[in-house]
Amino acid sequence: MEIFIEPIGKLINEFSKLPGVGKKTAQRYAYKVIDMSESEARAFADAILGVKRKVKYCKTCGNFTEEETCAICRTRDHSIVCVVKEPKDVAAIEKLHEFKGVYHVLHGVIDPLSGIGPNDIRIRELLARLQDGNVKEVIVATNPDVSGDATAMYIAKLIKPLDVTVTRLAHGIPIGSEIEYTDDVTLARAFVERNKM
Repeated sequence: MEIFIEPIGKLINEFSKLPGVGKKTAQRYAYKVIDMSESEARAFADAILGVKRKVKYCKTCGNFTEEETCAICRTRDHSIVCVVKEPKDVAAIEKLHEFKGVYHVLHGVIDPLSGIGPNDIRIRELLARLQDGNVKEVIVATNPDVSGDATAMYIAKLIKPLDVTVTRLAHGIPIGSEIEYTDDVTLARAFVERNKM
């Protein structure tokens, strides 16, 4: 015998497809939807459908937008390009209100074990953006892991002959943390990437 009637089971199944949502969390979400008024449930469903209908990728950088070109590409300094893995990385950097350049979203990283090579992500589009000579610096802001580092090195190798400065975000011990609680990889990287004072 099924524990949930079919409509509830179906909703739980759909919620459990979301990243980081297990069966128990999916059940809580389903119960919350059941407790919503019809207008709240309709607004929730409309928000999901609205995202699917209206959100697309910027033709320049690959970030999310409702227009052909995103607001960042329309208004910011194009001489500095920050390369990131996915659109959520743009949102994380934008929260800082420090970066004044534009972005280039790769939509992935080189990962041979998963069958993802350089031609499977937006590296060609990045190189095309550099052809006009207006870009002075490319900041590679991929994650500090094996795939992120491999992607960063590959991009740097392609860009250096174009007379464009290539930089990588610094890695190391986070501000406010204690050395004794820092993992070995982070601590080792902090030593390798130490700065002059």
